[in-house]
Amino acid sequence: MKFCPGCNTRLRKIDGVLVCSKCDYKEDTSGIMYKDADVTIELDVLSEEDGKDILPTITIDCDKCGHNEAVWWMLQTRSADEPTTQFYRCVKCSHTWRDYS
Repeated sequence: MKFCPGCNTRLRKIDGVLVCSKCDYKEDTSGIMYKDADVTIELDVLSEEDGKDILPTITIDCDKCGHNEAVWWMLQTRSADEPTTQFYRCVKCSHTWRDYS
C-alpha cells in the first residue's frame, strides 16, 4: 500500500499505474516489486478447567445445581446490529446456559 506524497491519500492501482484520486498524482508501477507477507496465526484453545482460572466470575444461581457462582463470557452469535450473547458456566457442575438480553 502506498500513499500520495502530496496529500497522503491512498493510491489506487489502475492499469499498472498508481493514481491519487484527490490530486491526480501518478506513479508508474513497472519497477515496483511485490512481496507476500507470511502470516502466522496462533490460537489458544481453553479447556473447561482453564476457563475457571481465566474467565471472570459472577454471582448468579445455576438452574441445575443451585450453586451461586459462574464464569461468563460474551460472543456475537447473531448479526452485528443485535446485542452480544452472554454465556454462563457454573463453577460447581459445569452447566452452561446463555442470556440473549
